[in-house]
Amino acid sequence: MFCSKCGSAVATGAAFCSSCGQPIPALAAAGSVPIAAAATFPAAAPAFPQSAAASNVLYAGFWLRFVAWVIDRIVLWVAGTIVILPFAASLGLRGMMRGRPPFTDPADVIAFMGTFFWLIVIAIALDWLYFAGFESSAWQATLGKKALGLEVTDLGGQRISFGRASGRFFGKIISNLTLLIGYILAGFTEKKQALHDMIAGTLVTRKA
Repeated sequence: MFCSKCGSAVATGAAFCSSCGQPIPALAAAGSVPIAAAATFPAAAPAFPQSAAASNVLYAGFWLRFVAWVIDRIVLWVAGTIVILPFAASLGLRGMMRGRPPFTDPADVIAFMGTFFWLIVIAIALDWLYFAGFESSAWQATLGKKALGLEVTDLGGQRISFGRASGRFFGKIISNLTLLIGYILAGFTEKKQALHDMIAGTLVTRKA
């Protein structure tokens, strides 16, 4: 390295020129470090892309879903009893309990059939609103499923709409028509889907 003022040779690392006293810039002094020495500094570690680990989705099999269904049926039985009990007298049950025939006139039979029909409609509506309402709610589960840590989602793992939850509920009619084989499929399909899940495009997942 040489002095910029007088051109004299300057010793490596010197702060001043020994001939004229000119200060040697620190940048120049730093630049005088041998390249070999600079090469000894560790290079920055290469950045490796971190791939997001795919979350392992756990699917609810047949038996977990069956236990959840039993819990739901108990809940619905209690709720249904409370709702339907006021109609019991109009069905002639009070008379039957007292040991006398409930019908003494053909008109009574017609009234009984009409009331019985509406009781069936009420029971189906109660089931529909219970399952579709809870499964499309923020819970994504009925009380039975919630108790077992189960959730109903779409195929992308997202919350389903009330319309899709309704399709799933009425899809159970087809599962019933298959002599319950539609339900048993939940124990054998890859994603533990029952037939009504396949129809509605839904999954039943469980927490680890």
